[in-house]
Amino acid sequence: MTVVSMTVNGKPASADVEARTLLVHFIRDELGLTGTHVGCDTSQCGACVVHVGGRAVKSCTMLAAQAEGADVVTVEGLAINGELHPVQQAFKEHHGLQCGFCTPGMIMTAVDLIRRKPELDEHTVREELEGNLCRCTGYHNIVKAILAASQEMR
Repeated sequence: MTVVSMTVNGKPASADVEARTLLVHFIRDELGLTGTHVGCDTSQCGACVVHVGGRAVKSCTMLAAQAEGADVVTVEGLAINGELHPVQQAFKEHHGLQCGFCTPGMIMTAVDLIRRKPELDEHTVREELEGNLCRCTGYHNIVKAILAASQEMR
């Protein structure tokens, strides 16, 4: 067993886990933060995206031990004082979801995308979402939501 410590959503988090524990399982099973979803376990779907050190990563392909000492943000950590993050609000307003399974990963990817490329167009958003799969929406409203959030956040 290995003790893993990091900051998750602004709070210290520590647990004794097996060395092979994936970050997604540390977040869900040890911390009870179930907004980060386990989809494919192969880094294909993007449902598990979180931010580590300010960058979007797929937590199903990262060991918890690799996040030792890091600052991790999950979808639960985006809202501040009950106010949705602008990307969360845009997904709500533009119906950027259907079943909702991919939504946390899409939102986390979008937040990182907007941070990296604040001047977005539809083509760029669609290219950047290549690592996130949605089986329900056809992406139209997801793209619309991300573009709206980008405008709001400028």
